[in-house]
Amino acid sequence: MTAPEERKDLISLCDEASSGGARRSEIGEVAGIHPRTINRWRCTEEDLRPSAEKRTPSNALSRKEREAIIEICNQEPYASQPPAQIVTDLADKGVYLGSESTLYRSLRACKQLTHRGRAHPPEKRHQPTSYEADGPNQVWTWDITWLPTHVRGIYLYLYLVLDIFSRKIVGWEVHEYESGDLAAALVEQAILRERCPRGSPLVLHSDNGSPMKSQILQLKLKELGIESSYSRPRVSNDNPYSEAIFRTLKYHWDFPFQQGFQTLDEARMWILSLVRWYNTIHRHSGIKYVTPEQKHRQEDVEILRKRALLYEQARKNNPARWSGNTRDWSPVATVWLNPDKDQIDSGKILNVA
Repeated sequence: MTAPEERKDLISLCDEASSGGARRSEIGEVAGIHPRTINRWRCTEEDLRPSAEKRTPSNALSRKEREAIIEICNQEPYASQPPAQIVTDLADKGVYLGSESTLYRSLRACKQLTHRGRAHPPEKRHQPTSYEADGPNQVWTWDITWLPTHVRGIYLYLYLVLDIFSRKIVGWEVHEYESGDLAAALVEQAILRERCPRGSPLVLHSDNGSPMKSQILQLKLKELGIESSYSRPRVSNDNPYSEAIFRTLKYHWDFPFQQGFQTLDEARMWILSLVRWYNTIHRHSGIKYVTPEQKHRQEDVEILRKRALLYEQARKNNPARWSGNTRDWSPVATVWLNPDKDQIDSGKILNVA
Protein backbone atom coordinates (compact mmCIF):
# COMPACT_ATOMS: atom_id res chain seq x y z
CA MET A 1 0.00 0.00 0.00
CA THR A 2 1.16 3.52 -0.83
CA ALA A 3 1.89 5.81 2.11
CA PRO A 4 -0.11 9.14 2.36
CA GLU A 5 3.01 11.28 1.85
CA GLU A 6 3.96 9.32 -1.27
CA ARG A 7 0.40 9.70 -2.57
CA LYS A 8 0.57 13.49 -2.26
CA ASP A 9 3.86 13.59 -4.15
CA LEU A 10 2.47 11.41 -6.94
CA ILE A 11 -0.71 13.49 -7.22
CA SER A 12 1.37 16.66 -7.41
CA LEU A 13 3.57 15.22 -10.16
CA CYS A 14 0.55 13.98 -12.12
CA ASP A 15 -1.16 17.37 -11.86
CA GLU A 16 2.02 19.08 -13.06
CA ALA A 17 2.24 16.77 -16.05
CA SER A 18 -1.46 17.24 -16.82
CA SER A 19 -1.14 21.03 -16.75
CA GLY A 20 1.70 20.67 -19.23
CA GLY A 21 -0.65 19.00 -21.71
CA ALA A 22 -0.02 15.30 -21.05
CA ARG A 23 -2.94 12.88 -21.30
CA ARG A 24 -4.10 11.09 -18.14
CA SER A 25 -3.63 7.67 -19.73
CA GLU A 26 -0.04 8.52 -20.66
CA ILE A 27 0.64 9.86 -17.16
CA GLY A 28 -0.72 6.66 -15.58
CA GLU A 29 1.34 4.50 -17.92
CA VAL A 30 4.57 6.35 -17.08
CA ALA A 31 3.85 6.43 -13.34
CA GLY A 32 2.60 2.83 -13.26
CA ILE A 33 -0.70 3.93 -11.69
CA HIS A 34 -4.17 3.76 -13.19
CA PRO A 35 -5.85 7.21 -13.59
CA ARG A 36 -8.83 5.99 -11.54
CA THR A 37 -6.48 5.26 -8.66
CA ILE A 38 -5.21 8.85 -8.76
CA ASN A 39 -8.82 10.17 -8.72
CA ARG A 40 -9.62 7.95 -5.74
CA TRP A 41 -6.58 9.27 -3.89
CA ARG A 42 -7.82 12.83 -4.44
CA CYS A 43 -11.20 11.97 -2.86
CA THR A 44 -9.74 10.08 0.13
CA GLU A 45 -7.00 11.49 2.27
CA GLU A 46 -6.12 8.18 3.99
CA ASP A 47 -6.11 4.55 2.89
CA LEU A 48 -9.24 2.85 4.24
CA ARG A 49 -8.36 -0.65 3.04
CA PRO A 50 -6.68 -1.84 6.29
CA SER A 51 -9.79 -0.95 8.30
CA ALA A 52 -12.28 -2.16 5.68
CA GLU A 53 -14.62 -4.96 6.67
CA LYS A 54 -13.61 -8.21 4.99
CA ARG A 55 -16.58 -10.26 3.86
CA THR A 56 -16.57 -13.99 4.42
CA PRO A 57 -17.06 -15.93 1.16
CA SER A 58 -20.47 -17.56 0.87
CA ASN A 59 -18.92 -20.97 0.26
CA ALA A 60 -16.49 -20.83 3.21
CA LEU A 61 -16.47 -23.60 5.77
CA SER A 62 -18.31 -22.91 8.99
CA ARG A 63 -16.51 -23.05 12.32
CA LYS A 64 -18.27 -26.31 13.12
CA GLU A 65 -17.14 -27.88 9.84
CA ARG A 66 -13.52 -26.82 10.40
CA GLU A 67 -13.57 -28.23 13.93
CA ALA A 68 -14.98 -31.51 12.60
CA ILE A 69 -12.14 -31.77 10.07
CA ILE A 70 -9.46 -31.11 12.69
CA GLU A 71 -11.05 -33.56 15.12
CA ILE A 72 -11.12 -36.40 12.57
CA CYS A 73 -7.60 -35.67 11.32
CA ASN A 74 -6.31 -36.04 14.88
CA GLN A 75 -8.04 -39.36 15.47
CA GLU A 76 -6.45 -42.76 15.02
CA PRO A 77 -5.48 -43.93 12.46
CA TYR A 78 -5.57 -40.55 10.65
CA ALA A 79 -3.17 -38.73 12.99
CA SER A 80 -0.12 -40.01 11.07
CA GLN A 81 -1.64 -39.88 7.57
CA PRO A 82 -1.61 -37.05 5.01
CA PRO A 83 -4.90 -35.54 3.78
CA ALA A 84 -4.66 -37.50 0.53
CA GLN A 85 -4.92 -40.76 2.49
CA ILE A 86 -7.60 -39.41 4.83
CA VAL A 87 -10.08 -38.20 2.20
CA THR A 88 -9.93 -41.45 0.24
CA ASP A 89 -10.42 -43.58 3.34
CA LEU A 90 -13.42 -41.46 4.36
CA ALA A 91 -14.78 -41.63 0.82
CA ASP A 92 -14.72 -45.43 0.95
CA LYS A 93 -16.75 -45.19 4.16
CA GLY A 94 -19.29 -42.90 2.51
CA VAL A 95 -18.14 -39.77 4.37
CA TYR A 96 -17.24 -36.46 2.70
CA LEU A 97 -15.88 -33.62 4.84
CA GLY A 98 -14.10 -31.64 2.13
CA SER A 99 -11.53 -31.90 -0.63
CA GLU A 100 -7.88 -32.74 -0.11
CA SER A 101 -6.93 -29.06 -0.39
CA THR A 102 -9.62 -28.16 2.16
CA LEU A 103 -8.04 -30.51 4.68
CA TYR A 104 -4.61 -29.06 3.94
CA ARG A 105 -5.88 -25.50 4.51
CA SER A 106 -7.62 -26.46 7.74
CA LEU A 107 -4.54 -28.22 9.11
CA ARG A 108 -2.27 -25.38 8.02
CA ALA A 109 -4.47 -22.85 9.81
CA CYS A 110 -4.01 -24.87 13.02
CA LYS A 111 -0.26 -25.26 12.38
CA GLN A 112 -0.53 -29.04 12.13
CA LEU A 113 1.41 -29.47 8.87
CA THR A 114 5.07 -30.46 9.19
CA HIS A 115 7.68 -31.82 6.81
CA ARG A 116 8.94 -35.18 8.08
CA GLY A 117 10.87 -36.39 5.07
CA ARG A 118 14.61 -36.98 4.80
CA ALA A 119 14.63 -37.41 1.04
CA HIS A 120 17.06 -35.59 -1.24
CA PRO A 121 15.83 -33.76 -4.37
CA PRO A 122 15.47 -36.14 -7.33
CA GLU A 123 17.98 -36.01 -10.16
CA LYS A 124 17.01 -36.00 -13.82
CA ARG A 125 18.60 -38.69 -15.95
CA HIS A 126 18.14 -40.15 -19.41
CA GLN A 127 15.74 -43.10 -19.49
CA PRO A 128 16.73 -46.69 -20.45
CA THR A 129 14.58 -49.33 -22.13
CA SER A 130 10.92 -48.87 -21.18
CA TYR A 131 8.23 -51.45 -20.43
CA GLU A 132 4.45 -51.12 -20.28
CA ALA A 133 2.04 -53.01 -18.00
CA ASP A 134 -1.73 -52.85 -18.40
CA GLY A 135 -2.46 -55.76 -16.06
CA PRO A 136 -0.97 -57.71 -13.14
CA ASN A 137 1.99 -60.10 -13.55
CA GLN A 138 3.37 -58.44 -16.67
CA VAL A 139 6.32 -56.42 -15.32
CA TRP A 140 8.02 -57.13 -11.99
CA THR A 141 10.96 -55.35 -10.42
CA TRP A 142 13.15 -56.66 -7.64
CA ASP A 143 16.11 -55.64 -5.55
CA ILE A 144 17.96 -56.35 -2.32
CA THR A 145 18.34 -53.87 0.54
CA TRP A 146 20.22 -53.99 3.83
CA LEU A 147 18.43 -54.24 7.16
CA PRO A 148 20.32 -53.05 10.26
CA THR A 149 21.02 -55.39 13.17
CA HIS A 150 21.88 -54.63 16.80
CA VAL A 151 25.56 -55.16 15.89
CA ARG A 152 27.06 -52.24 14.01
CA GLY A 153 28.43 -53.21 10.59
CA ILE A 154 26.45 -56.46 10.37
CA TYR A 155 23.33 -56.48 8.19
CA LEU A 156 20.52 -58.73 7.04
CA TYR A 157 19.36 -58.72 3.42
CA LEU A 158 15.78 -58.22 2.28
CA TYR A 159 14.94 -59.71 -1.15
CA LEU A 160 11.74 -58.14 -2.50
CA VAL A 161 9.78 -58.58 -5.77
CA LEU A 162 7.16 -55.98 -6.75
CA ASP A 163 4.47 -55.91 -9.45
CA ILE A 164 4.60 -52.40 -10.96
CA PHE A 165 0.98 -52.46 -12.22
CA SER A 166 -0.62 -53.07 -8.83
CA ARG A 167 2.36 -52.20 -6.58
CA LYS A 168 1.75 -55.52 -4.83
CA ILE A 169 4.68 -57.24 -3.13
CA VAL A 170 4.51 -60.65 -4.83
CA GLY A 171 7.58 -62.14 -3.18
CA TRP A 172 9.98 -61.42 -0.34
CA GLU A 173 12.49 -63.09 1.97
CA VAL A 174 15.12 -62.06 4.51
CA HIS A 175 18.50 -63.82 4.52
CA GLU A 176 21.90 -63.39 6.12
CA TYR A 177 23.76 -63.05 2.82
CA GLU A 178 23.28 -62.23 -0.87
CA SER A 179 23.16 -65.11 -3.30
CA GLY A 180 21.90 -65.90 -6.79
CA ASP A 181 20.59 -69.26 -5.49
CA LEU A 182 18.33 -67.52 -2.98
CA ALA A 183 17.16 -65.02 -5.61
CA ALA A 184 16.28 -67.84 -8.04
CA ALA A 185 14.29 -69.64 -5.34
CA LEU A 186 12.41 -66.45 -4.47
CA VAL A 187 11.43 -65.76 -8.08
CA GLU A 188 10.23 -69.33 -8.54
CA GLN A 189 8.14 -69.12 -5.35
CA ALA A 190 6.59 -65.85 -6.54
CA ILE A 191 5.70 -67.42 -9.90
CA LEU A 192 4.01 -70.35 -8.15
CA ARG A 193 2.21 -68.11 -5.66
CA GLU A 194 0.84 -65.87 -8.40
CA ARG A 195 0.01 -68.88 -10.60
CA CYS A 196 1.69 -67.37 -13.63
CA PRO A 197 1.49 -69.78 -16.57
CA ARG A 198 4.81 -70.94 -17.97
CA GLY A 199 5.82 -68.85 -20.95
CA SER A 200 3.66 -65.85 -19.97
CA PRO A 201 5.06 -62.47 -21.15
CA LEU A 202 6.65 -61.49 -17.83
CA VAL A 203 9.58 -59.06 -17.50
CA LEU A 204 11.76 -59.08 -14.38
CA HIS A 205 13.73 -55.84 -13.96
CA SER A 206 16.60 -55.29 -11.53
CA ASP A 207 19.86 -53.42 -11.10
CA ASN A 208 23.31 -54.78 -11.92
CA GLY A 209 24.20 -56.45 -8.62
CA SER A 210 26.00 -59.78 -8.61
CA PRO A 211 22.96 -61.79 -7.37
CA MET A 212 20.85 -60.24 -10.15
CA LYS A 213 23.32 -61.30 -12.85
CA SER A 214 24.29 -64.65 -11.36
CA GLN A 215 24.32 -67.60 -13.73
CA ILE A 216 21.95 -69.61 -11.54
CA LEU A 217 19.30 -66.87 -11.63
CA GLN A 218 19.72 -66.45 -15.39
CA LEU A 219 19.18 -70.17 -15.95
CA LYS A 220 16.09 -70.11 -13.72
CA LEU A 221 14.61 -67.13 -15.58
CA LYS A 222 15.22 -68.86 -18.89
CA GLU A 223 13.59 -72.03 -17.56
CA LEU A 224 10.53 -70.08 -16.43
CA GLY A 225 10.32 -68.10 -19.67
CA ILE A 226 10.90 -64.74 -17.97
CA GLU A 227 12.57 -61.86 -19.81
CA SER A 228 15.32 -60.23 -17.76
CA SER A 229 15.93 -56.47 -17.77
CA TYR A 230 18.62 -54.40 -16.06
CA SER A 231 19.26 -50.83 -14.98
CA ARG A 232 22.16 -48.85 -16.31
CA PRO A 233 25.28 -49.14 -14.13
CA ARG A 234 25.29 -46.83 -11.10
CA VAL A 235 21.82 -45.41 -11.89
CA SER A 236 19.37 -46.24 -9.10
CA ASN A 237 16.57 -44.29 -10.82
CA ASP A 238 16.34 -47.00 -13.46
CA ASN A 239 14.70 -49.24 -10.86
CA PRO A 240 12.31 -46.68 -9.34
CA TYR A 241 9.54 -48.95 -8.06
CA SER A 242 11.88 -51.07 -5.95
CA GLU A 243 13.64 -47.98 -4.62
CA ALA A 244 10.26 -46.45 -3.73
CA ILE A 245 9.08 -49.49 -1.77
CA PHE A 246 12.37 -49.60 0.14
CA ARG A 247 11.93 -45.95 1.06
CA THR A 248 8.40 -46.67 2.30
CA LEU A 249 9.77 -49.54 4.35
CA LYS A 250 12.66 -47.68 5.96
CA TYR A 251 10.63 -44.54 6.65
CA HIS A 252 7.84 -46.48 8.31
CA TRP A 253 7.25 -45.18 11.83
CA ASP A 254 7.93 -48.61 13.39
CA PHE A 255 11.17 -49.35 11.52
CA PRO A 256 14.00 -50.03 14.04
CA PHE A 257 16.30 -47.45 12.50
CA GLN A 258 18.43 -46.95 15.62
CA GLN A 259 18.45 -50.25 17.49
CA GLY A 260 18.24 -52.63 14.51
CA PHE A 261 16.89 -56.18 14.49
CA GLN A 262 18.01 -58.56 17.22
CA THR A 263 17.59 -61.80 15.25
CA LEU A 264 16.81 -63.07 11.76
CA ASP A 265 13.40 -64.32 12.92
CA GLU A 266 12.56 -60.89 14.34
CA ALA A 267 13.39 -59.26 11.01
CA ARG A 268 11.26 -61.76 9.11
CA MET A 269 8.29 -61.25 11.42
CA TRP A 270 8.57 -57.46 11.08
CA ILE A 271 8.76 -57.64 7.27
CA LEU A 272 5.81 -60.06 7.21
CA SER A 273 3.73 -57.56 9.19
CA LEU A 274 4.82 -54.71 6.94
CA VAL A 275 3.99 -56.64 3.74
CA ARG A 276 0.51 -57.44 5.05
CA TRP A 277 -0.03 -53.76 5.87
CA TYR A 278 1.37 -52.58 2.53
CA ASN A 279 -0.59 -55.03 0.38
CA THR A 280 -3.95 -54.98 2.17
CA ILE A 281 -4.25 -51.70 4.14
CA HIS A 282 -1.95 -49.05 2.62
CA ARG A 283 -3.68 -46.88 0.01
CA HIS A 284 -1.09 -46.20 -2.67
CA SER A 285 -1.03 -42.73 -4.25
CA GLY A 286 0.20 -44.12 -7.59
CA ILE A 287 -2.94 -46.23 -8.10
CA LYS A 288 -5.57 -43.69 -7.00
CA TYR A 289 -5.38 -44.56 -3.30
CA VAL A 290 -6.56 -48.15 -3.43
CA THR A 291 -4.59 -50.98 -1.83
CA PRO A 292 -2.20 -53.05 -3.97
CA GLU A 293 -4.31 -56.16 -3.32
CA GLN A 294 -7.43 -54.38 -4.59
CA LYS A 295 -5.56 -53.24 -7.68
CA HIS A 296 -4.04 -56.68 -8.25
CA ARG A 297 -7.49 -58.28 -8.12
CA GLN A 298 -8.76 -55.38 -10.28
CA GLU A 299 -11.37 -54.41 -7.69
CA ASP A 300 -10.29 -50.77 -8.01
CA VAL A 301 -12.72 -50.08 -10.86
CA GLU A 302 -15.80 -50.49 -8.67
CA ILE A 303 -14.19 -48.75 -5.67
CA LEU A 304 -13.24 -45.70 -7.75
CA ARG A 305 -16.67 -45.62 -9.38
CA LYS A 306 -18.30 -45.31 -5.95
CA ARG A 307 -15.87 -42.54 -4.97
CA ALA A 308 -16.72 -40.63 -8.14
CA LEU A 309 -20.44 -40.90 -7.37
CA LEU A 310 -19.85 -39.68 -3.80
CA TYR A 311 -17.89 -36.64 -4.97
CA GLU A 312 -20.49 -35.84 -7.62
CA GLN A 313 -23.24 -35.97 -4.98
CA ALA A 314 -21.19 -33.74 -2.69
CA ARG A 315 -20.90 -31.16 -5.47
CA LYS A 316 -24.65 -31.29 -6.07
CA ASN A 317 -25.31 -30.79 -2.36
CA ASN A 318 -23.11 -27.67 -2.20
CA PRO A 319 -22.23 -26.44 -5.73
CA ALA A 320 -20.84 -23.12 -4.46
CA ARG A 321 -17.80 -24.90 -3.06
CA TRP A 322 -16.79 -26.41 -6.40
CA SER A 323 -15.10 -24.25 -9.01
CA GLY A 324 -14.77 -27.03 -11.59
CA ASN A 325 -15.07 -30.75 -12.06
CA THR A 326 -14.80 -33.22 -9.21
CA ARG A 327 -11.62 -35.15 -8.52
CA ASP A 328 -10.60 -37.60 -11.24
CA TRP A 329 -11.25 -41.08 -9.86
CA SER A 330 -10.76 -42.95 -13.15
CA PRO A 331 -8.69 -46.15 -12.69
CA VAL A 332 -5.04 -46.26 -13.71
CA ALA A 333 -5.10 -48.36 -16.87
CA THR A 334 -1.41 -48.42 -17.85
CA VAL A 335 1.82 -48.23 -15.86
CA TRP A 336 5.25 -47.69 -17.38
CA LEU A 337 8.72 -48.62 -16.23
CA ASN A 338 11.22 -45.99 -17.38
CA PRO A 339 9.20 -44.49 -20.25
CA ASP A 340 10.89 -42.52 -23.00
CA LYS A 341 11.24 -38.79 -22.45
CA ASP A 342 9.33 -38.07 -25.68
CA GLN A 343 6.38 -40.10 -24.39
CA ILE A 344 6.30 -38.13 -21.15
CA ASP A 345 6.56 -34.76 -22.91
CA SER A 346 3.73 -35.68 -25.29
CA GLY A 347 1.39 -36.38 -22.36
CA LYS A 348 0.79 -40.00 -23.35
CA ILE A 349 2.25 -41.31 -20.09
CA LEU A 350 0.11 -40.47 -17.06
CA ASN A 351 1.48 -42.92 -14.51
CA VAL A 352 5.20 -43.31 -13.95
CA ALA A 353 7.27 -44.03 -10.90
